Amino acid sequence: MYNDQNGLLREPAVSVEVSIREKKYFFGFYSFYTYAKRISDFLLALIGVVLSLPIMLVVALAIRLESPGSVFFMQERVGQHGRLFKIIKFRSMTMDAEKNGAQWAQKNDSRVTRVGKFIRKTRLDEIPQFINVLKGDMSLIGPRPERPVFTEQFNEEIPGFINRLEVKPGITGWAQVNGGYEITPKQKLELDLYYIKKSSFRLDVKILLKTVGVVFTGDGAR
Repeated sequence: MYNDQNGLLREPAVSVEVSIREKKYFFGFYSFYTYAKRISDFLLALIGVVLSLPIMLVVALAIRLESPGSVFFMQERVGQHGRLFKIIKFRSMTMDAEKNGAQWAQKNDSRVTRVGKFIRKTRLDEIPQFINVLKGDMSLIGPRPERPVFTEQFNEEIPGFINRLEVKPGITGWAQVNGGYEITPKQKLELDLYYIKKSSFRLDVKILLKTVGVVFTGDGAR
């Protein structure tokens, strides 16, 4: 893989086995769904930012009181069609969490702070991603965006992993509400491809309802 002059993640030899172009152009439905989803994403993210401001202030204060450093965490991720963007989250780990290089969060990870453990379990660390949705980098619902290094690694280990890039990444998604961090990259791919094939307003509503349950139970968090 390599980055072209437009900041896109490319892999010349990869054939896309699953394409959204194959699924819902009947009477232009998929085109309508895509535009309607973008409008609803923007409106819901805008409402989300406004309503969550008090929560964000409390979380930001708690992070600052517990450990020095920025309350926000920005990291490069791979978006739709391989375009790179900076994801925004509340910082849940120590500032030197990756002094030994990029690594996935583990269960009971010692790098996670006390406040971080709570906001990861309740998914409050994800709230700033409403800004990514407003900017058009992400959708409310879609595959979880991975870092370039992990996208490349997983695609070498699991051919077709970059097929997840057919749609915009999401704050929540079918894979996130069906295992979260507890599932393997291969299982994540299978769940994400299911969403890409079956994406609809009905499935989106189902995912949002399941997300509420995940927030209250903390399932799949690390």
